[in-house]
Amino acid sequence: MKKKLLTLLSSIVIFTLNAQTFINTTGGTITDDNAYNYYPIPVSGLATAINTSTFGIESITINVLHTNDADLRMKLQSPAGSVFVITSFAGGTGDNYTNTVFHDSAATPISSGTAPFTGVFKPTEALASFNNGQNPNGTWNLMIRDQTVGAVGNVISWRIKFSNTPAGYINFTSSNLPIVIINTGGVAIPDEPKINATMGIIYNGVGVMNNINDSANNYNGNIGIEIRGAYSASLPQKPYAIETRDALNAELNVSLLNMPEEHDWCLIANYNDKAFMRNTLPYKLFSEMGHYGARSQFCEVVLNGSYQGIYLLMESIKRDSNRVDIAKLDSTENTGINVTGGYIIKNDYWDASNSWLLNYHPIDHPTFNVNLVYDYPKPTSITPQQKTYIQTYMNDFETALYGANFADTLNGYKKYIGTKSFIDYLIVNELARNNDGFKKSSYFHKDNNTATAVSKLKAGPVWDFDWAWKNINECSIFSATDGSGWAHHINDCGPDVNSPGWYVRLMQDTAFQNTLRCRWEYFRTTILSSSYLNNYIDSISIYLNAAQNRHFQRWGNLGVSTGTPEMEPDPITFAGQITKFKDWIDLRIAWLDLNIPGNTFNCDFTSVEEIEMRPANFSFFPNPAIDNLTIFSNTKELIKQIELFDINGKLIMKMNVNANQTSINVTDLSNGIYICKVYNSTPKFQTEKIVLIH
Repeated sequence: MKKKLLTLLSSIVIFTLNAQTFINTTGGTITDDNAYNYYPIPVSGLATAINTSTFGIESITINVLHTNDADLRMKLQSPAGSVFVITSFAGGTGDNYTNTVFHDSAATPISSGTAPFTGVFKPTEALASFNNGQNPNGTWNLMIRDQTVGAVGNVISWRIKFSNTPAGYINFTSSNLPIVIINTGGVAIPDEPKINATMGIIYNGVGVMNNINDSANNYNGNIGIEIRGAYSASLPQKPYAIETRDALNAELNVSLLNMPEEHDWCLIANYNDKAFMRNTLPYKLFSEMGHYGARSQFCEVVLNGSYQGIYLLMESIKRDSNRVDIAKLDSTENTGINVTGGYIIKNDYWDASNSWLLNYHPIDHPTFNVNLVYDYPKPTSITPQQKTYIQTYMNDFETALYGANFADTLNGYKKYIGTKSFIDYLIVNELARNNDGFKKSSYFHKDNNTATAVSKLKAGPVWDFDWAWKNINECSIFSATDGSGWAHHINDCGPDVNSPGWYVRLMQDTAFQNTLRCRWEYFRTTILSSSYLNNYIDSISIYLNAAQNRHFQRWGNLGVSTGTPEMEPDPITFAGQITKFKDWIDLRIAWLDLNIPGNTFNCDFTSVEEIEMRPANFSFFPNPAIDNLTIFSNTKELIKQIELFDINGKLIMKMNVNANQTSINVTDLSNGIYICKVYNSTPKFQTEKIVLIH
């Protein structure tokens, strides 16, 4: 955007015993061309470093005339170039800021105030962040952007006050979380492309404190970094995409915080998630259902010397043996079995260059068009033959899905999709009532065929739950406060991205309903039980308890409706956020218990055909077994854990192992069919049907 500097015609400096105030008395016009206007104040004669204990910024005061305050976004810029948001599009259609004082200790956040704003308000971001040792002498700028054409305003004056009672800086010295330190050399991080930077990660192990002055012992090297996301990128705490790089700034696969080696990573912000678990919980659940869920680690981030709060350092979604484990598809593989996989596609924001238009319309909204996006291979590298293959496969799937015999087990939709993955994806996204889970950030993948079998389309991984696990003022489906509503009916809400609506049709199949009910009932006794979910939430809240104080001091949004437009008032404590999170889940589960269709007759809880290892790493002998069942590795993979289930899905045996071969004594078990599940260290697992005959 263009930069406008309004010349300072006069400034006033007011000195008192304990405070020094600098004033811009001339202001200037606020243009309505969506560009930032700059209103400067030169500051001089102060100490060369401001801090939080003896001398620093205490407050700023503004006088602005404007007939539609919600058009305005205001920032404060220091001489060193630090920029923080003062207020962002607050006040609705109200007028003016009149002697509006911004002070970190104010009781009322500016976003909760009413225009005309008169009095003392908490800014969107903490002024304390400026009191970080930087030199205050030089030009400070009030930056104002008017995003809407029509109403033009004026800055009458503004002032900045330094005093012996400065806003309290976050004195971040140590954490029980890993510490991530990023340095861009003062260069602003763009939306794209990635810029060169360095990153150090301090992690001394489980239960050991990490100190800001410790050596970077988990990673210390080059990265590329850019802002990622769509809506989340508009919030004060920015999310980032990171690429680990070598000394020549080429891609470098590394393990970060015990996650498998790769070079593509994300730093996910938590500004819109004050419980900090809206993403980690569904990824964990999907993984425990037997699918790939992105791994993550909580951390605290320092960017260019400025504390940024709690983040999730996590894996991005991509094809990799330790992520979405499908075959690599090269540009030369365009015929036969080679062209059949692997593919990752998604329902997401699209344009003509990265997607294709489906031939079918959603059954619930026959006038809606739907485009699917090529994710792997990337739109710039996928070949015409590969495009033709995946487009044809998806068209064949939809033809079967919307045909008269769609429920036929051989030639209906089941010929094309891994039903259990679609059901588990549905369960996780419906549990969270995730509006994005069925219209954008909605992933699917397909492996390559073999000489003897066709690989089916699988749903997942699950992704992006910032707008989930809450009641939001967007559509009746998602605003219901009693836990009700089907998230997969998102097309009823006039979404920004149309959903293909496949689940509306799938839910018309009695067999699909019954399998869904069976899976739900099974998980309700395990990972979806109230005790399991509450134990996880409690453990994470305890783990984050010290860091959350710093995080909310940094961003100042605890108790403030920021980010997603939620229906209920925002709790003013972290404990209140956790209680709200738990209570929401309890209501949602109660509604799903009553409303998930189907029955549990003849349930096969362990039928997980789509999550077998590729290739199978373990062998079972003898099978049928009489007295002992021996399991041995066909590769160097160690057997880490074994679980044995009866035919009804009841766990009857569990043992930890750390060997290439082990045996189970089965003499005390009744004759019949059992399911054996063997985990390696990834962890992935392989299942095998075992027959016992004594």
